[in-house]
Amino acid sequence: MRKVFFAGGGTAGHVEPALAVAREWKSKNPQDKILFFGTSSGLENRLVPEAGFQLCLITKVRISRSLSPSLLLTPFSLITSIRQCFTALAGADILVGFGGYVSGPAYIAAALRRIPLVIHEANARPGIANRLGAVFTKYLATSYPVSSGRLSQALISGLPLKENIVDAFQSAENNWSAARKSAKSSIGFSEDLPLLFVFGGSQGSVAINSVLEESKASLKSKEIQVFHSVGAKNPLAQSDSYYKSTHYISDMASAYIAADVIISRSGAVTCAEINSLGRYALFIPLPVGNGEQELNALSLVDQGRAEVISQKEFTGEWLEANISRLLELSKNAPIEGSAQDINAASKIASLMEFALTGGK
Repeated sequence: MRKVFFAGGGTAGHVEPALAVAREWKSKNPQDKILFFGTSSGLENRLVPEAGFQLCLITKVRISRSLSPSLLLTPFSLITSIRQCFTALAGADILVGFGGYVSGPAYIAAALRRIPLVIHEANARPGIANRLGAVFTKYLATSYPVSSGRLSQALISGLPLKENIVDAFQSAENNWSAARKSAKSSIGFSEDLPLLFVFGGSQGSVAINSVLEESKASLKSKEIQVFHSVGAKNPLAQSDSYYKSTHYISDMASAYIAADVIISRSGAVTCAEINSLGRYALFIPLPVGNGEQELNALSLVDQGRAEVISQKEFTGEWLEANISRLLELSKNAPIEGSAQDINAASKIASLMEFALTGGK
């Protein structure tokens, strides 16, 4: 029995790909023990136990993006986290990292223990943790080509997808037209009218929600249906035959397939899932971070399956003026999804096997 650790916490962009690879590894190596590093505040604290894997909690290392007194505490929390990871990695055979706050200390601890390290970078612009970790290993994978640094030499594996996304793709690929009509009906909408699917991540987006609230009446007058995930903590708007709002969507695959146009942020996981199942998307990158969300969307833009607009530009007036154009672009976009990321988890599992043999 081998001891396999995964590190990738904080956001779905780090946790979901890690879980996809962990499931793939477990299916091929059921005897191995799989553990995850995480913090008590990240999404992994819920998602990892729900997936049936053991979670080892470590101290979160906060690195402020601006000068503040909290920066003085960063070295102490980093040392504590490295020590915790070093202890937990005793007897481990491999560490697989996906970036985020959890990964940096785990990478350093793995290097100190001389444990094989595999890293996957989901975003088009690599984060700090993965740029650091890449110094310690040659076993690297990315979702997108990276132009410089050690990650520019990585295997371009695609982004590991959730099982239900892969299953939905495989189910739809024989007849995408029928699958898209059936999906509309399955989530309670007319097959004969256009459908707009809007969401802003698990917590939702107040900015996106406010634009939809402003545009509801205009969209209804044009007989455009709207499926709106407002997020866990945001108020639900009044639903009717054209507009349905919900806090959370459990069957995202059906919503992606059903939609004529998707409006969302452009995190790495969202872009990969839309690439696999969606037809056309309007992306509104999160206006914070290092610009990775805008870069994530460019592949879909290049395929003629998406466009990008800033949050500042995305207003009710803009949406009302452009929705007919977006729907026309959707009609002209390929009706099929893309298989680009379908085998990503399997590719990373193969890279793990390669690392375990010392690259032989």
